[in-house]
Amino acid sequence: MTRKFEDVIAEQGKLVYTHVGDSMYPTIRKNDLLVIEAVSRPLKQYDIPLYRRDSGQVVLHRIISTRGGGWTMCGDNRRYKEHGISEKNVIGVLTTIVRDGREIAVDTPRRRLAARLLPLRRVMLLVRDQLR
Repeated sequence: MTRKFEDVIAEQGKLVYTHVGDSMYPTIRKNDLLVIEAVSRPLKQYDIPLYRRDSGQVVLHRIISTRGGGWTMCGDNRRYKEHGISEKNVIGVLTTIVRDGREIAVDTPRRRLAARLLPLRRVMLLVRDQLR
């Protein structure tokens, strides 16, 4: 039986798992190890929470805005925004990426600057999709 991510974080304070998918590329790459920790402070713009959609699907996307009592989320490699994610959906928050044995802290000034530039990436994705 597969244990729920919520149970692992509740018992151990964190969850470490191997990433699959490309929705958060280039920040997160396939086979990166991700360290998800229990939320210990209010989440803010550019944080990357692990959350469960109402459908039950577990997703790791970035908070791009915090309005109206909920968050708007979007993967770094996606154009489409997901609205209305709330605290009740959140399982934990990404704190560290382990790539090739090297730990990469997620909440650094350099990483936050890169996150601020993501709207430009989304424009480039739009242009790419229109050219296809």
